[in-house]
Amino acid sequence: MKKYNQEIMKLARILSICLVFVIGSSCEDYLERTPDSVVSEDIAFLNFENFQGFTEELYQCIPNFTTTYWTSSWNWGEDEMVSAAGNFHVTFAFDRGNFWFWQAEQSGHGGRSSWLDKTMTSTGTNPHDKGMWPLAWYGIRKANLGLANLDRMTEATNEERALIEGQLLFFRGWFHFMLIQYVGGLPYIDRVLPGDQVLREPRLSYHESAEKVAADLRKAADLLPINWDNTVAGRRTAGRNDLRINKIMALGYLGKNLLFAGSPLMNLESTGSRTYNADYCRRSAEAFGELLSLVEGGQTQYALMPFENWNTNFYTLGQNWALSGGTEGIFRSLYWSGDQSNFGITKQYFPSIIVDGDATKFVPTANYVNQNFGMANGHRLPENISNADAESGYDPEYPFKGRDPRFYSSIVYDGVQVVQGSMPPNQEDNRHANLFTGGSYRGEVSGSPTGFLNRKFVPLRANAYDNAFAFGAALHLNVPYMRLADIYLMYAEAALMGTNSVTGKSSNFDKTAVDAVNTIRARAGMPNVLNKFLTSTNDFLEEVKRERAVELAFERHRFSDLRRWLQLIERPYTLKTSLEFNRDPNSNLGGDPAEMRVLNLREEVLLERPLAERHYWLPLKVSDVTLYPEFKQNPGW
Repeated sequence: MKKYNQEIMKLARILSICLVFVIGSSCEDYLERTPDSVVSEDIAFLNFENFQGFTEELYQCIPNFTTTYWTSSWNWGEDEMVSAAGNFHVTFAFDRGNFWFWQAEQSGHGGRSSWLDKTMTSTGTNPHDKGMWPLAWYGIRKANLGLANLDRMTEATNEERALIEGQLLFFRGWFHFMLIQYVGGLPYIDRVLPGDQVLREPRLSYHESAEKVAADLRKAADLLPINWDNTVAGRRTAGRNDLRINKIMALGYLGKNLLFAGSPLMNLESTGSRTYNADYCRRSAEAFGELLSLVEGGQTQYALMPFENWNTNFYTLGQNWALSGGTEGIFRSLYWSGDQSNFGITKQYFPSIIVDGDATKFVPTANYVNQNFGMANGHRLPENISNADAESGYDPEYPFKGRDPRFYSSIVYDGVQVVQGSMPPNQEDNRHANLFTGGSYRGEVSGSPTGFLNRKFVPLRANAYDNAFAFGAALHLNVPYMRLADIYLMYAEAALMGTNSVTGKSSNFDKTAVDAVNTIRARAGMPNVLNKFLTSTNDFLEEVKRERAVELAFERHRFSDLRRWLQLIERPYTLKTSLEFNRDPNSNLGGDPAEMRVLNLREEVLLERPLAERHYWLPLKVSDVTLYPEFKQNPGW
């Protein structure tokens, strides 16, 4: 994103800094100024250029969860397992029931391993110093300060005022939403709090908080353009506005905020009912319907990526460090250096035997792959993967044959050729993924303990021999916060549960819930949802959940999905398993790996997470809940 001149950025820092964080933080890390750098508020907010310079710092408050540390943990459900070398990561702690670990005071490597919180926090250019909890409160304060000074923007057009106000409202709503989805209802700070008064802001219910988020996001959507390039002010930075907050982003998060409010966990917290709240779901479907009507009407810059380019939603290779996402990425964090993901994060997916770098590895769990990645004909795998299934055509002797195309784009399984180029003769045995029981790619410390690897975020050439890690290869990984496929699937869920009908739809979009899911499946070359899954709302809901698990696998959504569905602490979602088998010695290694025969296929439980009702909400910091009685700790903590 284009940076405005240094003086404007200094000004942005000064005016947003002498702030007391809402929840027990200080501004000392941010305040570095000289006497001649002080600029009056009348000048700071006078015109669009100055006010936008102030607003730019809010973008620096969005943590890049992909590059939050040298190796990064952001999948905390039953979907992923970290090797033993990664015992300082949030995933490892959460697997053992220690949910305090999201907090910097509790987490590993000096409080820098969690993207939700950091001991060192700044709005500078180091992603390792960006935590959601402190930066959200800082950003909320800054947004409120800007909104309180809108009347000082006297030398501006109506369009310019709308752009500034829309951004500020979006950020205030977005930061609150990002916090409440993890910890529940919070005080909604919609004004500049005086620093010399005792805080007495009570925690709101989840629904009360979500309503205030919705009001800010709705107004932001009404004020903001679809594409900044089509505005007079935006033409000054034409071609470099992709990350600037726009109408589609605001509508996307408006719909998501309302869907979360309508989900069983959030409805339970607010009303005592463990079911979906149909009213919130209907409102969510309307917001998503408005967005999707604009997209399918050709009025936006967004569209689903062709499946052959699907992985460029997450990484780019040989494109001069271009930001991933293409036409599908809606909301993404900044990145500050082309090779930030290259040093360790792109190396955390393949075993150490074929990559250098940190021994920490994040791998898909066998239970997640087997329960969700079904067959290419639309059927699920049998509950016991050791059994054949005539209806789906699944054969436990050929378990990787005939699977959903996204399985092959997301997962490395046994026999896949990983190394494409030359390698020393004494290493030739490691050219193919030896993921059978006892194979060289397996291992609890620096290999795969589960029998699978993640290829969704890195090309196969991300190994020490093909050397896609080389600086000149420009391998850049950046997982988006929100992409268009997620919008379709959230719309389907909202329309389904808002109308209690598989053919439910919003009033402003022609597609039904089933149509929306089929749109995503068709992109991947999958058939429409089978009729046997359309016999009831509950049957189709399970298929919507499975579609989310496949399409959005490992993109940070699963933990929040399991929580909001009230499934996080229930079996089988507490289990993490491995796939154990022997490779048939007569297999044709080097041919189609899906055609390789395996023997003695079975799943084995690696761990069961000791989770209870309290784990549906993360514990708040002790230092925060002791500030004043109205700011209460979450139940059970």
